[in-house]
Parts: sequence; structure tokens; C-alpha cells
Amino acid sequence: MQIIGVTGKSGTGKSTFSEMLSKKYKNSIRVDVDKIGHAALKQPEIIEELTENFGDAILNNNGNIDRKKLGNLVFAKKDNMQILIDLTWQYMQQELDKILASNYDTVVLEWLLLPKTKYWDKCDNKILVSSDDQQRKLNVMKRDNVSEEYFDERDNSGLDYAPYKFDYTVENHYKDGEIEAAVNKIHNELSFTR
Repeated sequence: MQIIGVTGKSGTGKSTFSEMLSKKYKNSIRVDVDKIGHAALKQPEIIEELTENFGDAILNNNGNIDRKKLGNLVFAKKDNMQILIDLTWQYMQQELDKILASNYDTVVLEWLLLPKTKYWDKCDNKILVSSDDQQRKLNVMKRDNVSEEYFDERDNSGLDYAPYKFDYTVENHYKDGEIEAAVNKIHNELSFTR
């Protein structure tokens, strides 16, 4: 199995890149680790523990976790972020381990926090997707319908990436065909080296 790790800040285009790259391979899967985290927030035992820590104010009218309300708490304070990680990480690891134990030939793991996990060391190739911070901010505010303040808090709680630690860096200028060209180039190089 080939594992390709893709990371970068929110709004850089890493999801688009990862989806296009995974489609280049037969018997492959793109894993958006954020979606596993979202699924963790739907588990009854995790909801119960989160409300014990943060109160019922993080729930919506249906009794489910309101991710924006939770985000307001965890992005503002590192201790709160650690509580969230501690409560959801076991579930996320179990799901990731199931995927990595499957029969896929290629797994594209995509996550903003991927370099902070044990899965980063399992990646055969590591790719950073980056872009202009101002354009990225505008994209995320529109995409997620969040305020500039919320974006800044969320962004400041993320990682800073050192490009020299990556096999490839893709700079997204949001031009037509740019991501596709980067995908083709990297796919060709990876196919050549295998």
C-alpha cells in the first residue's frame, strides 16, 4: 500500500488536490480526516463527554453538537482544543486504522493536523498545499459562512508548516487548471519512482 499524506492550512485547495490525485490511481481512496472527526462528534458517548466539559451550550436544537459553537470554545483556548482532541482521537484512530488495514493500493490521507499524528510517519510521500493567506481567508469565510474573527481564531490554532519537510509543495494561485497540472506532475513522478 502506498500512503500519500496531503496537508496545508484551511482553504488552500488540499481537498480538491487530494480528490484529483486519488482518482489517478486504481483501487485508491481519499480520506478526508476532518470527516472522521465530524463523525466522532456524532457518537453518543463523545457528545456526553463534550457536554460534561463544555456544557449544553454546544448543542443545537436536536441535541447534536453544533460545530461552530464548539469551535468558538476550542479555537479560542489551547486547553479546550486538547480536551476535544483527547475525547475524539481514539475514535478517529480506530477508523483510520480500519482504512489502512484494507485492500487499497493507494490511500491519500488529507488533514490539516496530519503532521502532528503517528500517521504522518507512515506516509510514503508528503505533500504541502499552500496559497496566499488573504485569498485563502476570503475563500474560507465564504465557503464556511464564518466571520473574519472566527477564521482568524481557527487559523491561529492550526500548524505552521516548514516546506523543506515535504516531498512536494503545491502553491495554489487559484488559476484554472493549476491544481490539475500539479496533480499530473506529481502523479507522473510518483509513478516513475515506484
